[in-house]
Amino acid sequence: MREEQSNKPSQKNKNPKKPWFWPLIYAGFSVAFIGMIWGYNVYVDTDTAGESKWTDAGKDPDKVTIETNAQAESMKYPFKETLLDSMEIVQHFYDMEADEATREKSLLVFDQTYKASTGVSLSMNGEPFEVVAAMSGKVEEVNLDPFMGDEIVLSHVDGMQTKYRSVTGILVKAGDQVDQGQALGTATENEYNPTAGVHLQFEVLKEGVLVNPESLLAF
Repeated sequence: MREEQSNKPSQKNKNPKKPWFWPLIYAGFSVAFIGMIWGYNVYVDTDTAGESKWTDAGKDPDKVTIETNAQAESMKYPFKETLLDSMEIVQHFYDMEADEATREKSLLVFDQTYKASTGVSLSMNGEPFEVVAAMSGKVEEVNLDPFMGDEIVLSHVDGMQTKYRSVTGILVKAGDQVDQGQALGTATENEYNPTAGVHLQFEVLKEGVLVNPESLLAF
């Protein structure tokens, strides 16, 4: 009987305790949880950095300010608006569809030949007046020509250009960014069109094609 009792398997040996099992499970869950938090933070930081790059890319103050303003503005007179009542168009833009009187006022005589006006010639009782930018934009050219009259060419959004000819005391140079209403110089006279006296020759182009400034401005 004693031998049979001694040969029975012990309960303690059948189900041995494993004191390391549950701590290992807890540690595994902890590592996985920390990994999820770390991965989330990396994702958020990367996404935020991407948004920051897009934001920083648009922080060129000159370019952004001028383009935004230009898109929101309409063309204004190339002189101070307070002078409007004193301003006269001495030569109109030559338009084949205009009435006869307007067409006659859009011609000038040079070297015994009639020339069609490509803009409007503006005069203020033959007196000098300040010439200003009709729209915000960039100075593309400053052409010095004592015979035709010194000229400033500005480029604007949507492929527009404005030209200011017969100007003296020019205050800008090629490459400058200008705001609408900014002073460019002073109207003067030239040898090409002496009958107009002191005047500004103002021209507007869209995609390189001359258009009548009077269709954009209520002179």
